[in-house]
Amino acid sequence: MKRADIEYAIKEIKMDYIRIQGDIEKLESTGQSVSNAEKMLKQMEDQLKYLNEQLLKCEE
Repeated sequence: MKRADIEYAIKEIKMDYIRIQGDIEKLESTGQSVSNAEKMLKQMEDQLKYLNEQLLKCEE
């Protein structure tokens, strides 16, 4: 992956992460389950970790 592609992917994931956090707040306020949304956040965190590692490799 090119550096620009990695940076773009990171930005997309961050935007989705923020959206899902908002969804979780709405679900919690209505008493609905948030476990699926929390799983999605965890997966996104793992993706961000991987992409940030790849970004560091591009800088070497």
